[in-house]
Amino acid sequence: MPYEDIVSFMDSPSKEDITLVKKACLFAEEVHKDVKRKSGEPYFNHVFETAKTLAQLKMGAVTISAGLLHDSIEDGVATEECIRKEFGEEILFLVNGVTKLGKVKYRGAERHIESLRKFMVAMAQDIRVLIIRLADRLHNMKTLQYVRPDKQKRIAMETLEIYAPLAYRLSIRKLSRELEDLSFKYVDPKEYEETIKLLKQKKEETLPRLEKFIKSVKKALAKEGLINIATDYRQKGIYSLHKKLDSKDNDIEKIYDILALRVMVDDVAECYKALGVIHGEWRPLPGRIKDYIAFPKPNGYKSLHTTIFTGDGSIVEVQIRTKEMHRSAEYGIASHISYKENGNKNIKDNSDINWFRQFLPKTINFAKENKNKKEVPTWINEIVDSQEKIKTDQEKTGFMEGLKEDFFNRRFFIFTPKGEVVDLPAGSTALDFAFAIHSDIGIHTNSAKVNGKMAALKTELKNGDIVEIVTKKDSKPTSKWLEIVKTNMAKRHINNYLDKQKRK
Repeated sequence: MPYEDIVSFMDSPSKEDITLVKKACLFAEEVHKDVKRKSGEPYFNHVFETAKTLAQLKMGAVTISAGLLHDSIEDGVATEECIRKEFGEEILFLVNGVTKLGKVKYRGAERHIESLRKFMVAMAQDIRVLIIRLADRLHNMKTLQYVRPDKQKRIAMETLEIYAPLAYRLSIRKLSRELEDLSFKYVDPKEYEETIKLLKQKKEETLPRLEKFIKSVKKALAKEGLINIATDYRQKGIYSLHKKLDSKDNDIEKIYDILALRVMVDDVAECYKALGVIHGEWRPLPGRIKDYIAFPKPNGYKSLHTTIFTGDGSIVEVQIRTKEMHRSAEYGIASHISYKENGNKNIKDNSDINWFRQFLPKTINFAKENKNKKEVPTWINEIVDSQEKIKTDQEKTGFMEGLKEDFFNRRFFIFTPKGEVVDLPAGSTALDFAFAIHSDIGIHTNSAKVNGKMAALKTELKNGDIVEIVTKKDSKPTSKWLEIVKTNMAKRHINNYLDKQKRK
């Protein structure tokens, strides 16, 4: 039975979980039985693959069932009342959420803006809606060859600009890598083929030496009592390699992590012990040691990275992490959610996703739909309000680029003196940090301290900086501030203030 294939990927499902997934699977098969995809295959195959991806991400039975049913109202013959009666309010809410995300009928920049806005709202309401949609898009990308060529590029571009970065921000690297590579093939076929050739050539050169090196690493670790370890290697994604080549003047010899060795241990102490053992045996490259355990990446990624000379002419990146860190690196927010989904589990009370809340305002309600616009987080309202003010195509393009820059660019964690975390795009300044804390603090910023020392407001911040903002009542923005800030959020607050002053 198809449902058994899905259940095989689930983590210790209960009898109730299996019964629910089986019921949803049979229901979906029935409502889609007369529907075909453009490839000619039964439509049920699509919802089945979506649900299977969710099971591989270790989502709960409720989310998996919603994945099976996510097209049953829009493309099947089921009604909302039928879903509510058979599967309950929670699954109906998820199905409706995914359906709303799919209804974007605009063209060009407007389509992108509306897609992003809907994703923001979906994230605020229930993160599971977004994860189902990402799984849905993954299977659509795998079958994109059956779509018209003109639509192929548009869908692939949307996936590369919105879906893949969202998966990355949620730290679901398993999804983001696949979405990037599947999109790249259609967005730039020539560059895709050239990158594939380079990757294949480099892998053939490097893999035999890497496999030999892995054995040496295991021996060195075992001598120091690190026996309960797991090792494998990671191959860099095609699109990720393409971007790295761009930044390295297309010189593949400057890229050391095309194949990276992974070492998984039991706990954090063993991570640092393993790093010491490896550095005791092999010489590390200066400046290439990165501690993402003490300073995780903004998407929650934790690991120790070091690049070493192996002694046979090779240079290899080694990634050391706990097994839990590895699971988190691959599955991100999906691994943290760990829903029991027994009907009375409040998503808000799940401590496993506390780390994710730093990406979102504290007012977000993860458990139920926000029907009143006032309940939607401020930053989402700002996106909607800004969109409503846009008139020209030039403004639309600028807004889209700004939004992608603020939300999807490489990001840093900056700390307040009390240890609270502020998530900012790379290149942000001390003044951006002030506006990120609160618009009133930004408006009245007088000076800043970075790592305990006085610093100019235009100081570009680095990951892990501790920033203190000093405010004064008579401090107010000037037009020069627009040249200092990098984030569009800060620019909007400054422009709004300056416009009010002009009107006065």
